[in-house]
Amino acid sequence: MLVSAVAVASLAAIASFAQVQGGDVQAADVTFLGQPVTGEQIALGQNIYAQNCASCHGANLEGQPDWKRRLENGRMPAPPHDESGHTWHHSDQDLFAITKLGVGGVVPGYESDMLAFGEILSDEEIAAVLAFIKSTWPERQREVQARITAKEGDGT
Repeated sequence: MLVSAVAVASLAAIASFAQVQGGDVQAADVTFLGQPVTGEQIALGQNIYAQNCASCHGANLEGQPDWKRRLENGRMPAPPHDESGHTWHHSDQDLFAITKLGVGGVVPGYESDMLAFGEILSDEEIAAVLAFIKSTWPERQREVQARITAKEGDGT
């Protein structure tokens, strides 16, 4: 039974890797903090995203419905991470900090339903998730986001 589970997990990882590599974006087109990202990092990020992020941000990075309108609790719904959202308007540094520390860790006093993943995921895993997300953006969004990252420093 364990062997079957390992085989299924391995096939899923291979399928995820093939999906990323089979698309229009190649790993060479994606960077994180100015460093090239590998196909393996993107595939790892896709798996980690599915396990930790998709329940709120959507399996296809589409975010929650009406993500621009506050919930009854006063908090904002989870935004999309595809090109229709605003994730690509933030630098790699900011995206990493928000993911690791939570929104409240970056914007003191801001209440959000998003967890701080610093105790859950390693820095390398957080970077892999962000690399996966970036790999789904069209070239224009990746270029704009790369300029924002470079402007903040440590991104070139």
